[in-house]
Amino acid sequence: MISFLKQKAVHLFPGYFALVMATGALSIGTYLLGMDLIAKILLYFNVAAYISLWVLTLTRLFCYFPRMAADLMSHTVGPGFFTLVAGTSMFGCQLIIITDLYMVAMYLWGLAILLWLVIMYTFFSAVTIRKDKPALAEGINGAWLIVAVATHSISILGTLLVSHVERGHDVVLFFTLCMYFLGCMLYLNIITLIFYRFTFLKLDHSALTPPYWINMGAVAITTLAGSSLILNAKYWPLLVEITPFLKGFTLFFWIMGTWWIPLMFILMIWRHLYHRYPLSYDPQFWGMAFPLAMYTTSTYQLSKALGVPFLTVIPKFMVYIALAAWIFVFLGMIHHLFFHRIHYSKSVEERSL
Repeated sequence: MISFLKQKAVHLFPGYFALVMATGALSIGTYLLGMDLIAKILLYFNVAAYISLWVLTLTRLFCYFPRMAADLMSHTVGPGFFTLVAGTSMFGCQLIIITDLYMVAMYLWGLAILLWLVIMYTFFSAVTIRKDKPALAEGINGAWLIVAVATHSISILGTLLVSHVERGHDVVLFFTLCMYFLGCMLYLNIITLIFYRFTFLKLDHSALTPPYWINMGAVAITTLAGSSLILNAKYWPLLVEITPFLKGFTLFFWIMGTWWIPLMFILMIWRHLYHRYPLSYDPQFWGMAFPLAMYTTSTYQLSKALGVPFLTVIPKFMVYIALAAWIFVFLGMIHHLFFHRIHYSKSVEERSL
């Protein structure tokens, strides 16, 4: 068992916490739409997934630190580590909204902030000072936008916690507002490079990996962060004053995310149907399930923040697309894990003979 755990840990995909992000976002969305049973099932699953991924991550940290450090400093796989931040924050949000476990969520918020500081400055310092840098076409992908997602996830969790903080509402909301704007800055910087990559550099269908869906998911969580600030503006006078600006800015990002959805579906059809690229399980597919779930949740909250109830029509049908995507990726993961477990058992038996 220990050897199997180490074998899984050494090859652990850095962005696997996108599983927790996708499950948390979908659980919250289904809960807001009245699907309580599905929301709670997803919550229980996420508890198991979050703990399991941390066991694997800590095993990798202590047993294979040089390999993990090399991944963190890589242009291509390094951004995946930001899913630890976003996954922790989304799990905390899930606990608050569905179970009211505010104290646990408070500790998770502190952990997410600590992870954000370590990963953010380690990654960007490493990719800045390294001598041999990849070309833009090889070095950047949709996973880079998880940097913005992680930043906004901290803003959302902190904003949800403010109603249960006895003192310092203004300090907490000032911090979450700053994280909101910082996430916006990071998204606009990175999406400019990705858009340039899409439109002016050669893009082979094999390079169109699922994390490019985060082009949309990153602005979906931006929408949720802005909506959360608007809905909690009563706790700080400054937020009340800038609410009109926040409404316009948040709507701007929601429109941007909505624009990305048809394009990403078209590009997915181009990749898998036109070019017949194999549709086999890859942990990166959680980077597709998360944006669809987050768009559902953020649109519902935006409708409340802006006072436009007709927008709820979108999440009411979008939730089924998000559910279908989650189930598809989940079944692929189960098949993948079962197949590899059998393969590992056979290899152990062969070596013992």
